[in-house]
Amino acid sequence: MKLTKIALTLLLSTGLTACGGGNEKSNSTHTIPGVTFVESLQANPDEINIPYKKYKLDNGLTVIVHEDHSDPLVHVDVTYHVGSAREELGKSGFAHFFEHMMFQGSENVADEEHFKIISEAGGTLNGTTNSDRTNYFETVPVNQLEKMLWLEADRMGFLLDAVTQEKFEVQRETVKNERGQRIDNRPYGRMSERVSQALYPDGHPYSWPVIGFMDDLNRVNVNDLKAFFLKWYGPNNATLTIGGDISAEDVLPLVTKYFAPIPVGPEVPTVQKMPVKLTQDRYISMEDKVHLPLLSMNFPTTYARSEDEAPLDVLAEIIGGGNNSLLYKNLVKTQLAVQASMNHPCSELACSVSIYALPNPTSGKTLADMEKVVRNSFEEFEKRGVKQDDLDKIKAKIESRSIFGLQSVAGKVSQLAASETFTGNPNYIKTDIARYNAVTKEDVMRVFNQYIKGKSAVIMSVVPEGQAKLIAAADNFTPKTHDFGGPSTTSADDLVARRAVDTFDRSVQPKAGVNPAVEVPTLWKSNTKNGITLLGTQSTETPTTAIFIKVPGGLYHESAEKVGLSSFTATLLGESTENYTTEEMSNAIEKLGSNINIYSDKTHTNIYVSTLTKNLDATLDLVKEKLFKPAFNKDDFERNKQQSIQNIQHSMKDAGYLASNGYNKLLYGNNIAGLPSGGNVQSVSAITLDDVKGFYKTNFKPQGTEIIIVSDLDKSKVESKVTVTFADWEGQAPKFAVDFTEPKVETNVIYLVDKPAAPQSEIRIGRRDMVEDITGEFFKANLMNFALGGTFNSRINLNLREDKGYTYGARSRFWGDKTSGGFTASAAVRADATAASLTEFTNELMSYSEQGITDEELMFMRKAINQKDALKYETPNAKLGFLAQILEYDLSPSFVDERNKIVSTISKEEINKLAKKHLNTKEMVYLVVGDAQTLRPELEKLGMKVVDYKL
Repeated sequence: MKLTKIALTLLLSTGLTACGGGNEKSNSTHTIPGVTFVESLQANPDEINIPYKKYKLDNGLTVIVHEDHSDPLVHVDVTYHVGSAREELGKSGFAHFFEHMMFQGSENVADEEHFKIISEAGGTLNGTTNSDRTNYFETVPVNQLEKMLWLEADRMGFLLDAVTQEKFEVQRETVKNERGQRIDNRPYGRMSERVSQALYPDGHPYSWPVIGFMDDLNRVNVNDLKAFFLKWYGPNNATLTIGGDISAEDVLPLVTKYFAPIPVGPEVPTVQKMPVKLTQDRYISMEDKVHLPLLSMNFPTTYARSEDEAPLDVLAEIIGGGNNSLLYKNLVKTQLAVQASMNHPCSELACSVSIYALPNPTSGKTLADMEKVVRNSFEEFEKRGVKQDDLDKIKAKIESRSIFGLQSVAGKVSQLAASETFTGNPNYIKTDIARYNAVTKEDVMRVFNQYIKGKSAVIMSVVPEGQAKLIAAADNFTPKTHDFGGPSTTSADDLVARRAVDTFDRSVQPKAGVNPAVEVPTLWKSNTKNGITLLGTQSTETPTTAIFIKVPGGLYHESAEKVGLSSFTATLLGESTENYTTEEMSNAIEKLGSNINIYSDKTHTNIYVSTLTKNLDATLDLVKEKLFKPAFNKDDFERNKQQSIQNIQHSMKDAGYLASNGYNKLLYGNNIAGLPSGGNVQSVSAITLDDVKGFYKTNFKPQGTEIIIVSDLDKSKVESKVTVTFADWEGQAPKFAVDFTEPKVETNVIYLVDKPAAPQSEIRIGRRDMVEDITGEFFKANLMNFALGGTFNSRINLNLREDKGYTYGARSRFWGDKTSGGFTASAAVRADATAASLTEFTNELMSYSEQGITDEELMFMRKAINQKDALKYETPNAKLGFLAQILEYDLSPSFVDERNKIVSTISKEEINKLAKKHLNTKEMVYLVVGDAQTLRPELEKLGMKVVDYKL
């Protein structure tokens, strides 16, 4: 089951205070001309909903307002009911392309200013596109609301004149880079679009990828893009949702001012549901730069929010949704496969059941064998049937995940926006709850028989290059090809523009009000007799508890010969215990709707726990079982060892993984700090079960452990529950002793790692540098770096992405912890622009080092960083991070004020001095991962030494 989809719209009864009851409707005229009040949902403690008020402007814009006074924030979301499914055959990728263009300035907002304005307002922003909708959103301090409405209205009504041929060309290159980074240069990256071509008929709206085909984007011109905008981006095809520390009475006049003058767009046609059926199995295959072959099976089903969607989600969970699923039992548990799963991704017009399996090479099983096991699992399900436990567990997951989604104003606004866009009812939550609660055993068996049993599917084999013999079966389907002719001839004369008529000067940027007062969370602290430090705060917005446990013992406690041991130990702590099998433990956690995640980092083993507070006691019992009664049995060990080895070998096909590991090795040598935290094939192969038991016995001790708690319970209640859980734990682990002496590595040299035929190159440039501090030179160096490479509008990103079109994103940063640190500039760039990108990186670093920051950049940095406080403590997870930092560095909460003072007062001279000190490229190493055969001649032209580098 795709829980992220369900969590977007589902809530079950929990007694939240920020809830709603019945709808209030009105046919009366609203007091603001041009605005019609539609309905409201009022707070009601007997029901679970997100309160809102809904309005409609005369131009068709739907406006939803949600009041949430818990934090001085506001979240603005504009969702357009247009995605790749509204495109035409041969003109794919337009919706996603426009997601890029909408950030490139509009008539009253200069080029690149959109990101800058929101960043210096202390906000965050983004946009996303899928098959059915495009949304743009920002979270800012509440005093910045009017400015956000001005920005969003300007690109809705005043964009086209600012869309130039030059911007079009740059963003076309950026989209190509995004595709290269996320699809073409990633193992299995092209699988999804190949499956879609086979699953859906030629011309079906889902038969092409959201990002589009590059041939289509290369063929069209800027006027094609403008025509697409004029058709779909009118106010009558949009929903504006605003939530936060506001009131509808204050917001509506601003919405009317900026959005009401925008003319209505063309009538938006209703798109019919388009589920599909296959008359026979379609086998397709592809060779790729992968380590393991992969089998994918896709069965067409229904469409989103149909009566069959919910039982299909339940079916997918039973057959392949987790450690209790049939595919896990039959493929992963038996070590026939490294991974296997089944889910039911659903979109507005059509859905499909998706299954994949990666065979474990030690099993000797083929993709044909995988297909057979999957089909046998269907037969097993038919005999097994559906148990009440299946339904209870899934409903518990939905309840908890949905409530966790209410922890931010962004989460609530997103739910309202999605419900309105796809159903016309912001309160669709109630219907969603009902349909999942109403799923019966008979419903699940019915959809199994209707969509899976004996039905045809698309079966795709992805195999390593040169190993076509491994495919599950011979291809029997070829997608139809088209010749759409040469370059588009669409001209500006073919466009029918719309112009707004204003009664005010829209070119004047609204001024923000006074920065809202932001309160640092009230903290409590205590220490246990066995050496544990507890730090907590109360957060009453949702009935949830989040706990972060940091136990000393991580990568730095290992030996180089068996690197990966702490990570492996953490993995086995998530398996069976003395009293529970892995499956029983997973089932127990899922029935509570809780999450217990165990992982290691450089210095600690970390346990993250989240739960509904009503289930806290039961969840803590399971935490205690996992941490203090691990079974460490041989079967779990062998299965996870094989999975780790295969995952490492798979990762070695990923350019980003190669770059990160190669770069760390250059900076640290063969020291433990320079090795991958998950280990390498040799080290993981050498780890024994006794090693795991020994690491746990030696390092898993309470002395020095930190537990951070954010709960709606007060200190006395939650402290006693946690303290009792760990009361019997005793001992102290040894300190780690890592030699951080820098290796003797030649600098100002290009180290080249070969990844044959890579469409993109990964670049890392940097050096070892300062350890992290909170208010010292490390903190100030990151202030210095902000304008260089620390934000979207930084010099590096604007140069390589926006000006040159070499990359999807470029950045730089100072990084570190209490033990070591460094500076890194990085990007994934077009292969043919690798040498040019290195030149631009070097020029930007040298220029900033020699000339320093400008007055404008200094002011931008101060505004952007000092106004972010309102966003720092909103959610429980944000509070956990804040408290963890306080414990790690033994801070007083007043360090926030000290940092703010530094940001406000740091001088241009001090920043320039830091730039000159830390940005000398002659002291840096250059690492490039790409196709060495073609890159070497170009890199040698730069006049730098090029060294072949083996990992």
